[in-house]
Amino acid sequence: METNKDIFEEKPKSSLAKVSEILSTMASKPSGFIGLAILIFHVVLAVTSPWVAPYDYKSINPTLMLQAPSLEYWFGTDSLGRDVFTRTILGGRTALTVTFFGSIIALLWGGLLGIFCGLVGGRIDDIVMRIVDAFLSIPWILAMLLIVSLLGTSTEVLIPALGFFYGKGIVRVARAATHDVIAKDFIISAKARGHSNLSIIWNEILPNVRDAILVEGAMRWSWMLLGFSSLSFLGFGVSPPTPDWGLMISNARGLMSFAWWAVISPIIGLSTLIIGINLTADAFAKALGIDRSTKAPV
Repeated sequence: METNKDIFEEKPKSSLAKVSEILSTMASKPSGFIGLAILIFHVVLAVTSPWVAPYDYKSINPTLMLQAPSLEYWFGTDSLGRDVFTRTILGGRTALTVTFFGSIIALLWGGLLGIFCGLVGGRIDDIVMRIVDAFLSIPWILAMLLIVSLLGTSTEVLIPALGFFYGKGIVRVARAATHDVIAKDFIISAKARGHSNLSIIWNEILPNVRDAILVEGAMRWSWMLLGFSSLSFLGFGVSPPTPDWGLMISNARGLMSFAWWAVISPIIGLSTLIIGINLTADAFAKALGIDRSTKAPV
């Protein structure tokens, strides 16, 4: 016979239902809707750009140098006669690929190491955090320049390098979030039952600090995008002729007075993507009930 508890007990939501609820909450606010729309537009364009691009991004034609925007060349041509529209949409593909996978690496190593340090504490925590502090004191741009000078500028080098340098801040956030939950009764009970640190991390701590870590990761994504473009602007990003927004801005920065289209197009692409990621991250934090300034539940 069913009891009142059985009748009114709410079934746990599936992962798909939770994701759908979070997205609905994000899209319910104007800023969240705009951010999601911009981000989805860039992602779809990045995925489809090899088929959407009207010209070969490597094709050089000296007779078409610095052509103004027209029906044939929507965003004009650059100083080598290459189609700016083609290179702009393919540049977004490069930026998103490098920074997305770099953010995943940063989340994984930074989040797990921060949780582990927060749980075990003691000498291990002190040693690891002093090492992290030492790396945080080094300007990331100088360290990245050293790495790419030694190992090259391929995506196989840039992705893990960016993932490492942008994961250091996530370590501190994950550690602080872990400190907020390790004194809870369910953690003490798990330790009393003899559960291993790995079991406690995976089953008890991670579900309770995951939201704060994901919000931090979303914020770091936009910072990494700006950092990657800065590297490219300095000539230490992906190698030419691979299209990249930072490199396009660097190559065309002296043309602003008479060929503005070659500079404006990648600037618009980069700035709108950063705005979209930031608006989405802010809406994501609010949907999860996380204060972005403290990474703590509100």
